[in-house]
Amino acid sequence: MSEPVRLSKRLIEQLGCSRREAELYIEGGWVTVDGVVIEQPQFKVAEQRVELLAGARAEPLEPVTLLLNQPANQDSEEARTSIAMTTLSQAQRGQVRALHGHFTRLSCVAPLEAGASGLQLFTQDWRVTRKIEADMRKLEQEYIIEVRGQASSAALERLARGITRNDRELPKAKASWQNEHHLRMALKNPYPGLIGQLCAAVKLEVVSMRRIRLGGVSMGKLPLGQWRYVAGTERF
Repeated sequence: MSEPVRLSKRLIEQLGCSRREAELYIEGGWVTVDGVVIEQPQFKVAEQRVELLAGARAEPLEPVTLLLNQPANQDSEEARTSIAMTTLSQAQRGQVRALHGHFTRLSCVAPLEAGASGLQLFTQDWRVTRKIEADMRKLEQEYIIEVRGQASSAALERLARGITRNDRELPKAKASWQNEHHLRMALKNPYPGLIGQLCAAVKLEVVSMRRIRLGGVSMGKLPLGQWRYVAGTERF
């Protein structure tokens, strides 16, 4: 029996490619060992069957942007580490090429307020980060807010016209009742605590809040704790 060698070395021997090309094939999810995709160039192989999948390309991975339905009890770093193969949306499993390389070098952009749940965005793409940061002041965000208390439709309409609290004018927000205990609120670039201040101004107490949309990208029916890829056709 031959001594185990690195998968990248075996691929170099089989294909006559360079070390860098071998690593790109492997990290791109194009190499199988006994029929199982292996993405680690340092993986040790001996007598196993090593094959290159059809359509393989020795190219760096394209940067991805991921959308997570983050639980309220997580911060952004805990949320980032929860992104794994096992937490990929059931709806996308089998439809996308999820790779371990997609979970590295992720940056959180437009982070949620502490204690909020819902749409949390992570990206490897500096272009996405730059665009969102540049557009943040005009990007509308939408929340579902569980509240205690009563407020008339007229009171909520005051939020859209602008409201003053403690001698300070608060940013405008569009709010309507989703049901007896939940508000639907849309506003631009909310700073931490703003939603609580807006609700308090109409005598409502925030119990919880969940972000469901950032600009033109909605969370949809993504289950809590799961994530999905943001498609190239989606626009913030």
